[in-house]
Amino acid sequence: MRRGLLVWRPFEELERIRREFDRLMEEFFKEEPAERVFAPALDVYETDGEVVVKAELPGVKKEDIEVFIRDNNLIIRGEKKEEKEEKTETVHRVERVYGKFERVVGLPTDVKLEGIKAEFKDGVLEVRLPKEKTSKEKKIEIA
Repeated sequence: MRRGLLVWRPFEELERIRREFDRLMEEFFKEEPAERVFAPALDVYETDGEVVVKAELPGVKKEDIEVFIRDNNLIIRGEKKEEKEEKTETVHRVERVYGKFERVVGLPTDVKLEGIKAEFKDGVLEVRLPKEKTSKEKKIEIA
């Protein structure tokens, strides 16, 4: 009696739709690969006396980095230059990203402009910014 009825399997249908969507997206983006931008990864943390910012800059030379403070922001700017090598081999994959970069880090507290230290070692830039000791709190006597 039930020969003409089909059993509906919703999860199989969803999987078929997902595969079709993936295929369409591959076709759509195959023509123009997205431009990749080099943006260094950062860690920002605070101790009792300072704000510390660490930036991963593998393949960047010290002389290609600028660090400065503007409007309570730490600005790290530089360029990761492409290595020019003459190769006769066939290139199979290029995943490393090159080019100019700029990261602006809003500082969580006021810092002293004097005493800021920056060190670049093993591809990691570490900037230590001493906190400003001025207190924004003042007790007011009631008359």
